[in-house]
Amino acid sequence: MRLGVLTGGGDCPGLNALIRAVVKRGSLEFGHEFVGLEDGYMGLMVPGLAAPLDVEDTRGILPKGGTILGTSNKANPFLWPETQPDGRILEKDMAYVAAERYRELGLDGIIAIGGDGTLSIAHRLSQLGVRSVGCPKTIDNDLSGTDQTFGFDTARAICTDAVDKLHTTAESHERVMVLEVMGRYAGFLALDSGVAGGADVILIPEIPYRIEPLVKKIKSRAQRRRSFSIVVVSEGAHPVGEGYAIQERAEDVPGRGVVRLGGAGKVAADLLARHIDAEIRVTVLGHLQRGGGPTAADRLLATRYGCKVLELVRDGLWGHMVALRGSDIVPVSLAESRKERRVDPKGEAVRFAKSLGISFGDQAPP
Repeated sequence: MRLGVLTGGGDCPGLNALIRAVVKRGSLEFGHEFVGLEDGYMGLMVPGLAAPLDVEDTRGILPKGGTILGTSNKANPFLWPETQPDGRILEKDMAYVAAERYRELGLDGIIAIGGDGTLSIAHRLSQLGVRSVGCPKTIDNDLSGTDQTFGFDTARAICTDAVDKLHTTAESHERVMVLEVMGRYAGFLALDSGVAGGADVILIPEIPYRIEPLVKKIKSRAQRRRSFSIVVVSEGAHPVGEGYAIQERAEDVPGRGVVRLGGAGKVAADLLARHIDAEIRVTVLGHLQRGGGPTAADRLLATRYGCKVLELVRDGLWGHMVALRGSDIVPVSLAESRKERRVDPKGEAVRFAKSLGISFGDQAPP
């Protein structure tokens, strides 16, 4: 078969490991021919962004972050930005162009690697004759249909390392250090890295917080001669009764289709500053969470996904993605690749964190 391969959405560690697995096994065992579609779905929209992809192209990429194919979170064929003569940018449906380009390239199917946006586009394109299979990735770990996405373990390790580093300066200066991490509307990154790094407060979207329990927690530490505190804030965290901190609205960036969150750490810091005397410093980890080489766990998971997705192609399971269920890699419908997976506020992870004295802003610390 002649298969197109694309990576869409935000970059994350493990993409190259998956591309390598697909091309190596696909070429050596199945005899497939591959075409690299560059910059996400732009490879199906813009001439000159598709090129042969073979084993030689994948040599040495296993430990590298990012993606050799490039990616884009604005290349949505169904919301394609087009500049008008008067300078306005309007969105139009160009999916038929992508479907025609698919046929011009002589593709038998595409392997779409991405999050809910990339995979939902693949699902919609299948209705236009673009046969697709998918591989789930996101550092947020918030995709339904799979127990874990690759990219999450690496980002979690980076966030945990940041918490560790903030501990030393917080203790030295007797400060309250606020760390804002990614995750969008799911708090997995903040929760896991906060517990692993020994944070005193963790704020996640699934548990809207009140300022009073946080103040009580921080002041109680000062009374125990622990005059510093670490607060880990998910970018989607927000006070009770208030909305998300938004950095960029969807309508401000044609083609993106989603809002860009940001500023939750500052919101929490400003609220705390009204009630405590300690110095407060905010660190926004930002795109450091996406960078660098993947951990061993992410390399393994991405490689397993890449090998398994070829079996979906072999078995004709178009319209499906690979997913981790327990310890097994299984096929599930692309229709399940939605951003609906959230931290359970009453689940074991949160309960254990609270039993360690970590405050989530919904109750007073023990």
